[in-house]
Amino acid sequence: MIAKRYRLREREIKKVLRSGKPFFSSVLRADVRPNRLHHARFALILSAKHVAWSVQRNFFRRRFYAAMASVRDARWLDIVVRAKKWVKLDRRSAVSREQFDASIATLLSAIFSAF
Repeated sequence: MIAKRYRLREREIKKVLRSGKPFFSSVLRADVRPNRLHHARFALILSAKHVAWSVQRNFFRRRFYAAMASVRDARWLDIVVRAKKWVKLDRRSAVSREQFDASIATLLSAIFSAF
């Protein structure tokens, strides 16, 4: 779990999805919008269509927030990450975990090279 100040609320997520700049990787899509705070804020959207069990959704959510911990004070951005429509993630599959981690790394490098 991350601190509340680093999380986006529902209306802020909608703002970012509506007017943010999109970035793509093989498995994930990120919408990014600058903010006026002195830290970054994040949200990960995974539905039951992408990850069948809530235990597994929380596993990927924890993995995502752990990856974001190193960059949360680096840039002043609001970042919403969601899985592409066709994606099925499973925490028991090493391939799925590696794809997820590689996609996060790809997104972060693309976002930070653009902003």
